[in-house]
Amino acid sequence: MTDTLRIEALDKWLTTNLIGFKGPVSARKFPGGQSNPTYRIQTGSGDYVLRRKPTGDLLPSAHAIDREYRLLAALAPRGFPVPRPLAFCANSAVIGSSFYLMEMVDGRNHSDGALPDLAAGERRITYNAMVDALASLHQIDPGAVGLSNFGRAGNYFERQVGRWTRQYRASQTDNIEEMELLIRWLADTLPQQNCTSIVHGDYRIDNLIFDPVHKVAAVLDWELSTLGDPLADFSYFALQWVLPKDGGAALGGLDLSNLGIPTLDEIVSRYCAATARSDLPNLDWYFAYNLFRAAGIAQGIKKRAADGTASHTNAHVMAARVSIFAQMAWSFACRTALKNQISSIE
Repeated sequence: MTDTLRIEALDKWLTTNLIGFKGPVSARKFPGGQSNPTYRIQTGSGDYVLRRKPTGDLLPSAHAIDREYRLLAALAPRGFPVPRPLAFCANSAVIGSSFYLMEMVDGRNHSDGALPDLAAGERRITYNAMVDALASLHQIDPGAVGLSNFGRAGNYFERQVGRWTRQYRASQTDNIEEMELLIRWLADTLPQQNCTSIVHGDYRIDNLIFDPVHKVAAVLDWELSTLGDPLADFSYFALQWVLPKDGGAALGGLDLSNLGIPTLDEIVSRYCAATARSDLPNLDWYFAYNLFRAAGIAQGIKKRAADGTASHTNAHVMAARVSIFAQMAWSFACRTALKNQISSIE
């Protein structure tokens, strides 16, 4: 596989389809992006960002960049912080796969959740801004922005557990006992869904751009977005507080008080206040679900790495985490079951 763009073909297409475009075109691939290759496009009329489908055999329903583009087009006029979408090309003959262009948002991207380059007060502002932006997303009425049919009706977690089970099976390379246990347990213990919102699906610090005063300037990477239970989004974000610190978004084991980073209880309280909730019960179930999903995503990356079609430069690292995510997910499942047993006795 190659991520090399067909520059001449892209230049020709942009000349016809992007208002105000001026060549010449050059491209540089961003190192991140496990699924959809993403490039900085430099032109005579300014810089843009291009996201494309990867080449090779793809899993069903994966890499739906047309959905990403539709979502950006719905949210940008609303004032929600996303890059402004500029042009979409469904014709894979142009550069080898479908793609879209969006504006380049200036700002700062953090890969390390500990935010080592910020002061304690700036870290708290940054994390509070993340909570507020996510709560704001969940308050948007999908019908009011033309997204009433962006996801199927019915229980979100039932659909998602089914989806990630199928995705895992389609890319399975090994037999992992914890994954087999989770597939059965999650399906048997689905929580009731009380509301429906737009969900991002991968909301974490390295998928955001921040402005100079540490507010969210843009939320990126909407590949997994749909309509569903907002608690899936928030619990995925909150999961970073319990995952062991590894130099990425995870915060587990850090001295949060000394760093100025809000605790898990504090972000739960802030989110509840912003969304008029009294509390968020049974977070362990949601942690188990999100880790199961993470294992499914990592398994897809592992399969693409084996096939030679992985986009991310560190795909082999992510692939090695399948078993780790599965084991952690099962530990949260066991904690949930134990709490339920204690509650029934009491």
